[in-house]
Amino acid sequence: MFLSIHPTHPQPRLIRQAAQCVRDGGLIAYPTDSSYALGCSLGDPQSAARIRRIRELSDDHRLTLVLADLSALGQFARLDTWQFRIVRQGVPGPYTFIVPATREVPKRLQHRKGRTIGLRVPAHPVVTALLSELREPILSSTLLLPGDEQPLNDAATIRERLAGQLDAIIDGGACPAQPTTVVDLSGEVPTITRLGRGDPGRLGLLVGTRL
Repeated sequence: MFLSIHPTHPQPRLIRQAAQCVRDGGLIAYPTDSSYALGCSLGDPQSAARIRRIRELSDDHRLTLVLADLSALGQFARLDTWQFRIVRQGVPGPYTFIVPATREVPKRLQHRKGRTIGLRVPAHPVVTALLSELREPILSSTLLLPGDEQPLNDAATIRERLAGQLDAIIDGGACPAQPTTVVDLSGEVPTITRLGRGDPGRLGLLVGTRL
């Protein structure tokens, strides 16, 4: 299924189709405020395994929960005040936060060593509409294929390279084609583990420092 959805005014009928695909256990490619991503239902381990196969990821690689807003944060993350303050400054936006997971997060989604999970709230109308229709997070990973240096950024190219491996592709136009900035909040101090599109200064952090 190839859905051409307007990047700023997503058509409700097409959003409903994409959401139903996810509910039915489908694997989708969709645009975000950083790059295209692979996504599936949080409760579908088979689709999550498909993401790992496409990207050739090990079980230790952390997938990300994509949320509509901060209202569901407490369900998945255990945050102190200083951690929440940093997250709040970066959402919505191109940041992924590594945070301590609550008991409600399935163990198969937590990083084995630190019992952590990656969370993010994108600033993209298509994702916002899709999450609003689903009423649950999307389990997600950047659409960066093995051997590539940059994430895929064009829906037609995604269709060519992943023909038969996806259940739906949402064509929302070009994305910035940069990964998110990853901020690890699981320790005593915040650490920038990947510098991407998100400016650490917006979070009150400095590149290359542990505050």
